[in-house]
Amino acid sequence: MFRFTRTAIEPETLRQELADPACGGYASFEGWVRDSNDGQRVRRLEYEAFEALAVREGERIVGEAIARFRLAHAACVHRVGDLGVGELAVWVGVSAPHRAEAFEACRYIIDEVKHRLPIWKKEHYLGGDSGWVNCERCAAPATRETEPSASHAHGHAHRHGR
Repeated sequence: MFRFTRTAIEPETLRQELADPACGGYASFEGWVRDSNDGQRVRRLEYEAFEALAVREGERIVGEAIARFRLAHAACVHRVGDLGVGELAVWVGVSAPHRAEAFEACRYIIDEVKHRLPIWKKEHYLGGDSGWVNCERCAAPATRETEPSASHAHGHAHRHGR
């Protein structure tokens, strides 16, 4: 299950939906809005998404995780709209027969969501400026074939952190 919401994410309710007596492992990830980025003080964030495409791809990612890690259940919820500092922006939860698969699957889902989904984040700074950040969809996995050349990197306006 993957979905967007414009209201607060409630992790406890979502966790209960994943509970299964056949599972001994549960893992979750919560991504919160932090108060700074790259030396700038952040006042709030604004998330936009191409929702129809993102939901299809998000469902694909969750399905991949279920198959790859033999999960019983998995879910991801991402906020869109305006969020204040400290608010929950994204939640991932999984339940599995064993803890190792639960941890690995949770990380897989959030990493793939950040890399593959058409979701954009605009930061609004205390000084009044704003800027779009984390254009991770254009960052390919770090391999020799996909690393940007030095000449290509100079024209790039953002970092590709991990």
